[in-house]
Amino acid sequence: MDKSAKAAMLMASLSVYSGVLGRTVAKAFYRLLCARNSPPREFLEAWSDFFRLLCERGYSETFAQCLSEAAKFDENVFSRAAAAGKEGELTESEKNAVKRDISAIIYLSTVTPEDIIGGYACREEIAGIEELLPRWKTGNPAEEFSDEETAAEKLAEYYRSHGCGMFARYRAFIWRGRSIEPVVYPDDISLSSLRGYDYQRGLVVENTTSFLSGAQCNNCLLYGDRGTGKSSTVKAILNRYYNRGLRMVELPKDRLGEFSLLVEKIAPLPLKFIIFIDDLSFGDGDRSYAQLKAVLEGGLAVRPKNTLIYATSNRRHLIKENFSDREGDDLHRNDTMQETLSLSDRFGLSVGFSKPDKETYLMIVRSLAIERNIDTDPEALIKGAEKWALLRGGRSPRCARQFIAALEAGIEF
Repeated sequence: MDKSAKAAMLMASLSVYSGVLGRTVAKAFYRLLCARNSPPREFLEAWSDFFRLLCERGYSETFAQCLSEAAKFDENVFSRAAAAGKEGELTESEKNAVKRDISAIIYLSTVTPEDIIGGYACREEIAGIEELLPRWKTGNPAEEFSDEETAAEKLAEYYRSHGCGMFARYRAFIWRGRSIEPVVYPDDISLSSLRGYDYQRGLVVENTTSFLSGAQCNNCLLYGDRGTGKSSTVKAILNRYYNRGLRMVELPKDRLGEFSLLVEKIAPLPLKFIIFIDDLSFGDGDRSYAQLKAVLEGGLAVRPKNTLIYATSNRRHLIKENFSDREGDDLHRNDTMQETLSLSDRFGLSVGFSKPDKETYLMIVRSLAIERNIDTDPEALIKGAEKWALLRGGRSPRCARQFIAALEAGIEF
């Protein structure tokens, strides 16, 4: 039996890691292996489709890495058990199946273009085309698959530290359609790139590190003026600490009633989750804030220990209130006001981000200009920054970043 025929049989018989066959590149590779006895046109189409997908995914030089990572991030009975620290509870048959599949994946990752061409049944019919076919390189597999003897142990260790499936591959998620979907290209903003508000940001960072270490921590409300970096702070914290097992799920405000469904999906995982509610506020007649109150404190559904809520808002008290509300005909007006104010009180940590004064704003502009290597006259920089702030309706870190971006684009003020 030639190598390509053996590879096709091994791939077809994957059991625990059969989910690999559902991945785009792996599926195309399997189709190519199965085309070894097909007419030339079908074989060549399978070849070109596979190579095209390799190029699109950036793996034309590292096929072994592509295939092994598809297995590494697969969610199956072994990865789920290992993520929960219960891989030892698998049966002997299951453990043997895991080892067998790992061995098969390592073998498959070594299959070269020449192996496939050599096993093609109609090779003579593509004699004039064979040498023109694009070739890929196998490269090296993911580190966990580098040694067959220790692969299962290394994978189990990885799952215990990083979770399994999409939670191992991605760091940011969004709750949509009653399910958790990964954010493939999350904002890569870093804490070091943010300017000003060191004290406020430090409070949120300290709360987060306490959460990660298993110490006491609080749900957090970041409130204040627009453009001051509230949402950026939350996203930057994820980028700083995701290597310590932190993940983030954005929960839209209009889906607060589905909070219990969300936490049911993440509570068993060995990771720490921040549920992020951005730009939170409630208008007149909007009673959905009662759902958030129950989520924060007071409802029957207890927030899991691996879950924390971070919300941002331009309002300190979250719920819009008019003077007429205080003078209305409500017989129990004080009770109504207390109900309104109690929502923000249920966040154990409230951190305010107010608009910077002129000195702080210009400090942010100068530091960003230095970071971006913008060489311009200091007086012109200040004058342009102030003019830009006037045009944008006020000073803020966001305004400063936009001004620097405009300078880099060659716009003069």
